Amino acid sequence: MSADQDIRDVFENNRLIAVYGMSTDPEKPSQFVPIFLKSKGYDIVPVNPRSDTIVNLKCYPNLHDVEASIDVVEVFRPSDQTVAVVEEAIERNRARRDIKVIWLQEGITNEESQRLAEEAGITFIQDRCMKKEYERLFEQGDD
Repeated sequence: MSADQDIRDVFENNRLIAVYGMSTDPEKPSQFVPIFLKSKGYDIVPVNPRSDTIVNLKCYPNLHDVEASIDVVEVFRPSDQTVAVVEEAIERNRARRDIKVIWLQEGITNEESQRLAEEAGITFIQDRCMKKEYERLFEQGDD
C-alpha cells in the first residue's frame, strides 16, 4: 500500500497510535515524530519496556498491556526486529480486533513482516515517515 489516498485514509480514520520503540531522547525521530502527531490531535501511547513514562505519557512494556483500543502501531525498531513486533500485533489483534495498521518508520523495511501483517488482514506501510507523510498530504497539499 502506498497510494496517497490510502495513506490519507490511515490518518483520517485512525486516532490512537501505539508507538513501538518510542524514545526518551527528544533528538530522535522516535520521540519527535510521535510528539508531532500528538500536536495534530492523535492519541499517542508509548511502548517501550525500559520506561514508565515518556513525555508525561504512560509507557507500556508491550502491546498486550495497552488498555486502550489501538488503531495504528507505528514501529521504531530495526528492520530485523520487526517480525517479532508484527507477530505481537497480530496476536493482540486476534484477541482484541483493534489494530488496523502497522506502519514501519522511514528506513525500516521487512518483507516477512509485510507478508505476516497482510495475511492477518492488517494494512501494512513501511519505509515512510508518519510526520513527513502527514505534512505532505495535509499541510503542503497534493502536488
